[in-house]
Amino acid sequence: MEKPDFAKQGGLVPVIVQDEASGEVLMLAYMNEEAFDETMRTGRACYYSRSRGKLWRKGEESGHVQEVKEVYLDCDADTVLLRVRQVGGAACHKGYKSCFYRRYENGELKVVAERVFDPDEVYGRR
Repeated sequence: MEKPDFAKQGGLVPVIVQDEASGEVLMLAYMNEEAFDETMRTGRACYYSRSRGKLWRKGEESGHVQEVKEVYLDCDADTVLLRVRQVGGAACHKGYKSCFYRRYENGELKVVAERVFDPDEVYGRR
């Protein structure tokens, strides 16, 4: 199986995550080769957390897993696109369906989406 070129960007590739039904972009994450292999093997999204320095199995704390429906590799083999079914309705740890829940309007950042869940209830106080 042809894999992304992990060597090109220091071992990580960006991953665009898109809702399979609506086409909405849910989030951007990163994968190392181990995360990619696990995602392909299990059908559930697994990423590499740069802040924690370890694998991040989406939904391991919240239960809001991503069931992978399609995997695309771009022409340069250095970016992955996942089309997923988002379980629990929210991809964002702040409680929104998409991590892109804010938009610039007249130079100001505005929240333009409804929260799906309260992160304090799901993750506890952080």
